[in-house]
Amino acid sequence: MSCSNGEPTPQPQPPAPTELWLYVGTYTSGGSEGIYLCRLDLATGALQKLTVTPNVAEPSYLALDPKGRYLYAVNELVEYEGKASGAVSAFAINAQSRELTFINRQSSQGGAPCYLEVDATGAYVLVANYVGGNVAVLPILQDGGLGAAADVKQHQGTQAGQEPHAHQIRLDAANQYALAPDLGLDKIMIYRFDARQGKLTPGEPASFSTRAKAGPRHLAYHPNGNLAFGINELDSTLIAFSYDKERGALTELQTVSTLPEGYTGTSYCADIHVSPDGKFLYGSNRGHDSIVVFAIDSAGKLTLVEHVTGGINWPRNFAIDPTGAYLLVANQKGNTVVTFRRDTQTGRLTPVGQPLDIPAPTCLLVVPPSV
Repeated sequence: MSCSNGEPTPQPQPPAPTELWLYVGTYTSGGSEGIYLCRLDLATGALQKLTVTPNVAEPSYLALDPKGRYLYAVNELVEYEGKASGAVSAFAINAQSRELTFINRQSSQGGAPCYLEVDATGAYVLVANYVGGNVAVLPILQDGGLGAAADVKQHQGTQAGQEPHAHQIRLDAANQYALAPDLGLDKIMIYRFDARQGKLTPGEPASFSTRAKAGPRHLAYHPNGNLAFGINELDSTLIAFSYDKERGALTELQTVSTLPEGYTGTSYCADIHVSPDGKFLYGSNRGHDSIVVFAIDSAGKLTLVEHVTGGINWPRNFAIDPTGAYLLVANQKGNTVVTFRRDTQTGRLTPVGQPLDIPAPTCLLVVPPSV
């Protein structure tokens, strides 16, 4: 349809969301009841706890399928069904209430699964097993449940006396490469991902090596697809990379500390995220108990903006909501989720609302308004 002057008729825009759903993964060994469903008020930043899905062992990391119909949770166990493995649980999401219904559970093929994500086609769950030192691909069945692993890649070798400890596996925007930081090996493993067969094959190069004892933990991609950022748990640093989308390769641009100059206490990095507009990078420090904020320039270089400490206690995980208005922090030892309003011009954070009491929160999954 077009106007009389030949211009396309403007299509009505969907109303801006006023609230978003939030799932909170936890450690049930830390006193929680399971996976919590909450609501985020986009006008005020207030959080409201609605319900909990009980009887889910150690659901420490969560992921959605692309259409928002199913939720997947790791069961961060070191033994499952008598074997040295954890598991992954699948849930159906009620379209109205957003409550979860258990579908099934599958072995993760390695101990202590700590991260998972769903590929862009919604056909596979990729999971990283920390104690197992491997990554696995689980097929998603027609009902949203999980099949037995289609592929497992065991990381090999030692580094500075450490065994392999896969901490994450992240697909790029093209769904072609999966990058897996291995904290024990001081490497980011690079795999080509076959979305038709659910197979991982080593890339060329097959890995990127950090400096010794850095402890690579998590990665975040820039919205432009040409940059990536890694956070290192053990030496409290961030690495800015250029990202070669054709080969999945990383080239280091810059390494910066996540801690204030002169800080000498013990601290371990945890999570990392880029703001939706690509202008700012955020990382979490456990020990210093802070969120560090960097500005990202057009070349991918980082400039420190601030360290935010108020109300933060062992920030295991954090999330930026899809609108970019708020940053939410899971205080694993503080047993709260806290909300900060983001200044989209400066990247700075200001606390808003009251902390939400949830025992041992470890993962925050904000549901995009589109699903």
